Amino acid sequence: MSDDAMDDWAAAMAEQAEAEAADEQAEAQPAELEELTESAAISGDEKRRLDTILDIPVTISMEVGRTKINIRNLLQLNQGSVVELDRVAGEALDVLVNGTLIAHGEVVVVNDKFGIRLTDVISQVERIKKLK
Repeated sequence: MSDDAMDDWAAAMAEQAEAEAADEQAEAQPAELEELTESAAISGDEKRRLDTILDIPVTISMEVGRTKINIRNLLQLNQGSVVELDRVAGEALDVLVNGTLIAHGEVVVVNDKFGIRLTDVISQVERIKKLK
């Protein structure tokens, strides 16, 4: 390498070192947040609004799995046909509210009726990310 190439290399390395030093100084600082406290009792108007929301019906469903098939194969299904799903045996079921995934769970039987035990609830942040 020529001296000019070495000088260019040294200048580039020095520039990179300066940039890394600036990045270290500009690291994120912890934000100061207000302490969360229990709010005072809600007013009568707020309670009425909340009661209105609480009375809205939603549909909750559990999904074992999914698959896509063409109409020709769909029309050929009859009693005894087996449809392969995208899940393996023992994998958690999806719990959906109005078609939105909110949790995962496992099947249980209670008093001869099927139920689901929630094993993982999706956080509000994750649910909002999936909406976008």
